[in-house]
Amino acid sequence: MADEFEGSGNVNIKRDAIILVGFTLLIAFLLNYAGLKQNQVIATSILAATVVGTLLFWGFRVAIAFIGIITLLLTKTLDIPHLIEFASLEVILFLVGMMTVVGMMKEVGFFRWLMIKIVKLTKFEAHLLLIVFCILSAFLAMAIDEVTSIIFVTAVLLEITDYFDVNPVPYVISCVLATNIGSSGTVLGNPIGILIAMRGDLSFEDFIVWAFPVAMVALVATIGVVLFWYRNDISLLKSKIRLKIRSTEKLAFQDEWEFVPDKREFKIGVGIFLFTIIFVALHRRLETAFDLPSNTLLLVASLAGASLVMLWKRNKARDYIEKDVDWWTLVFFMMLFAKVGTLKFTGATDVLAGVVAGAAGSLPVLTTIMLWLASIGSSVLDNVVLVAALIPVVDSFKSLGINTFPLWWALLFGGCYGGNITMIGSTANIVALGILEKRKKYRMSFMKWLWIGLVVGGISTLIANIILVLLIPYMPIR
Repeated sequence: MADEFEGSGNVNIKRDAIILVGFTLLIAFLLNYAGLKQNQVIATSILAATVVGTLLFWGFRVAIAFIGIITLLLTKTLDIPHLIEFASLEVILFLVGMMTVVGMMKEVGFFRWLMIKIVKLTKFEAHLLLIVFCILSAFLAMAIDEVTSIIFVTAVLLEITDYFDVNPVPYVISCVLATNIGSSGTVLGNPIGILIAMRGDLSFEDFIVWAFPVAMVALVATIGVVLFWYRNDISLLKSKIRLKIRSTEKLAFQDEWEFVPDKREFKIGVGIFLFTIIFVALHRRLETAFDLPSNTLLLVASLAGASLVMLWKRNKARDYIEKDVDWWTLVFFMMLFAKVGTLKFTGATDVLAGVVAGAAGSLPVLTTIMLWLASIGSSVLDNVVLVAALIPVVDSFKSLGINTFPLWWALLFGGCYGGNITMIGSTANIVALGILEKRKKYRMSFMKWLWIGLVVGGISTLIANIILVLLIPYMPIR
């Protein structure tokens, strides 16, 4: 079995296992030497091992997560009641509900209908086509999630580039970059947004006020960068479009209703989707009006939307839950959240927070540190893993009398924007490149992505940094 894995790509199981074990023991030794308690050393070492193990053995991340939980339980660092508490079932159930609703929207043909409709409205103007696709990618990510958005955007992009016989890579990269930027604009765009919202007690309206404007500024900058970066490819597309117009009376492109199986079901599906989004948007106001605990109606909105879908499509209800819900990822999230909660439970994050706060000296400096730490870290690690690990640190700052409100946004922007820096920094990146490899047999080189990703990731993180620092005096204290 080991030989089989060693022969695939650059993976070497024995070497990477030695690295993982050595790294874990080194972390444990350093933490023990620094004076941390035994349970703090174990909790921190296990989380560090999970993060590095996920990077080295991505395909085995759930098994690694299970092994970590087993270790925490057997060493009495974590008990079963706290395991259940820290697993963040409210976050998991919210994601289950939204994945079910999105699965229904995919089935009724909404996403392809929307993109083809917008593409036809651009009349195939090359520059406008790229701009509209970037905007569409960003806003789709805000409304559903980054992965679903990029799957459908990439599918339509490949059809258009095939029709005009041009290289699809620049357009796919541009839309992935825009997707990651847009995913920070609302609570729905990225799992880290949902996690931060529930841990930081942030509402949908908070995201619209504090995150959406920053995302829009970063998106404008990103579009400007890709228009310049890929100017030669855009000029080539422009010439191909002109050539196509000369050779045919009219551009042949599919009707937007071609992928809609049933118009009546399409309208009902859109109605359920809009109901869910509006319910999510108003959750904080309704919670205040009915004196309900924070985030109660955020979860209820997601589950209500999923319930309507399964009642309406009762013959396919099981398929939505079994096929459209990504249980593999959700189980990994549960184990990860439990380990992160253990850090807080043992007091390890309080120690780390005290050290970081002492080194920073002021809230603007601390916000800058958290932003760039999240951004750089997300370029090499899955942003959910990294942000989940940093959340209890931010939470610990509150006990030190520090206003954590700007720090939650620093984590959000750093996690989303840093994911653009490398080709492995975000799930959307990996999914889009997987589609390119499958459909076009194209393998992206690390450096080809890095240059454009570094420019966009660096500029957007810098924009977020400047805006956050300027807005700190006007932010509420939470």
